[in-house]
Amino acid sequence: MPSILMIASMVAAFFGLVVLQMMMRGKRPVQYALGGIGMGLCALAAVNLTGWLTGVTLPLSLMSLGVSAAGGIPGVTTMLVLNLFFV
Repeated sequence: MPSILMIASMVAAFFGLVVLQMMMRGKRPVQYALGGIGMGLCALAAVNLTGWLTGVTLPLSLMSLGVSAAGGIPGVTTMLVLNLFFV
């Protein structure tokens, strides 16, 4: 069961992404924020689904899900580079 603090941090991260989109004068900030979250999660899923073929996987945890959701594709790429150097 997710804790209140975890849910609050996810909501705060989402609104932070929306505010960033508004500061960049995006026409649809909520749609772009949701698109970035979706793309990051899809990139994490793609890395893990093709792991049997490439030999590269990322562990699924709340931290990796949060980084991929907040950072999008660059966040997943950063986790892959860190995985290359530290594992």
